[in-house]
Amino acid sequence: MAARIRKGDTVVVISGSARGRRGEVLRVLPQDGRAVVQGVRMVKRHVKPGGMGQPGGIVEQEASIHLSNLMLIDGKSDRPTRVGFRVLEDGRKVRIAKATGNVIEG
Repeated sequence: MAARIRKGDTVVVISGSARGRRGEVLRVLPQDGRAVVQGVRMVKRHVKPGGMGQPGGIVEQEASIHLSNLMLIDGKSDRPTRVGFRVLEDGRKVRIAKATGNVIEG
């Protein structure tokens, strides 16, 4: 199955406590249907020291968010859009923005 949201995409959160926040997708976890978005859903983790020069302590990092709570931002119109797929004449399968029909690069 082709991925509608990929690493490096800009997304907006459409549901939950972080609703309206934008960020870049840092990592996608397709087996869980989740993604990690930069600056969204920050949690504190207690980490043990990792060895020489790596201190332990409490670090703040992004937690994953379900893909159904994310919507892709169209690069050309800068608005949230649903994602569709189209096969071009040369045989490539590309993502398209449903709202405008623009091809999503990346």
